[in-house]
Amino acid sequence: MPSRPDTSDYLALFLNDAPLMDVRAPVEFSKGSFPGAINAPLMNDEERHRVGICYKEKGQDEAIRLGHQLVAGDLKAQRIEAWRRFTADHPDGYLFCFRGGLRSRLSQEWIREAGLDYPLVTGGYKAMRRFLIDSLEALVESSEFVILSGRTGTGKTRVLQQLPNPVDLEGLANHRGSSFGRQVTPQPSQIDFENRLAVAMLKAHHHVGGPVYLEDESRMVGRCALPESLRERMTEASLMVLDQPMEERIHIIREDYVDQMAADYAERDGEEAGWLNFRDYLLSALDRIRKRLGGERHSRLRQLMEDALDIQQRTADVAAHHQWIQALLENYYDPMYDYQLDQKKGRIVMQGGPEAIIEWARHR
Repeated sequence: MPSRPDTSDYLALFLNDAPLMDVRAPVEFSKGSFPGAINAPLMNDEERHRVGICYKEKGQDEAIRLGHQLVAGDLKAQRIEAWRRFTADHPDGYLFCFRGGLRSRLSQEWIREAGLDYPLVTGGYKAMRRFLIDSLEALVESSEFVILSGRTGTGKTRVLQQLPNPVDLEGLANHRGSSFGRQVTPQPSQIDFENRLAVAMLKAHHHVGGPVYLEDESRMVGRCALPESLRERMTEASLMVLDQPMEERIHIIREDYVDQMAADYAERDGEEAGWLNFRDYLLSALDRIRKRLGGERHSRLRQLMEDALDIQQRTADVAAHHQWIQALLENYYDPMYDYQLDQKKGRIVMQGGPEAIIEWARHR
């Protein structure tokens, strides 16, 4: 069977979720890579560091010679075996390094020595990253955006996912966008977030088309910053306002921030440690907004939260959480949201419950 050629079709790579093997060092991978990419490095961080020093001091030939000395014998065999497993699992994939140069070519050569042909991405990480930056800027400028807003607990993300062409910023950032928004798994790096966003926008444009629906977010989603150009477009876009009765909002918040988070911590850390970490998550989230709540209100809410947690731990009953949730909504989140919405009244094109919002978006 003929081998597949190397590629510079970055758009096809991202639209088709092509499997990608990143042969850069782990430290490079941790700073940013691409959705679904797997790190299978040619050199580890220490080896890369030593080769880099050699390159600066003695030139490329000596650096290559040192690289071959550092990655040899059993170590070389282990690296090739990792690549062989990836190629077997992902026969339609590609490998890449930083610029598509020496490391990619050497990885290809070693894979070929093992009896396999595997293509690389020409230009490597640098070219793909540049492509995504440029694509995102162009799409932000040219796309029509519609923003889904609503008070805390209305289930905006649940509704967003049922709209015709959604891009879930909170999902991409792995954060729910509030003091309580942290997930049990870490957020992506800023570069990873930007790359995820660019790929999502490319898919929204090429796979679906039409207006792009976003949830109303501030500049920061946890520690991930939205591109300033996108924030500017969002502040001008049409606004849909999602309404829900208080009881439903309390139920949604309890499901997302109590039921689900307790289960996620227990799954990650085990029952005992998971409970302690879940308890710390809730109390710490409340403590982070202490100044904005004021000392007396914070103390009252914290006591309600501690009582609810104690009851939950003893009996597994979560109903007591409703008290602090409702108080926090009525006395903190709702006044803040209503003030912000008052500044945006002229942009509202639709307001209603979930079904009405979804129906309007599908038939606009």
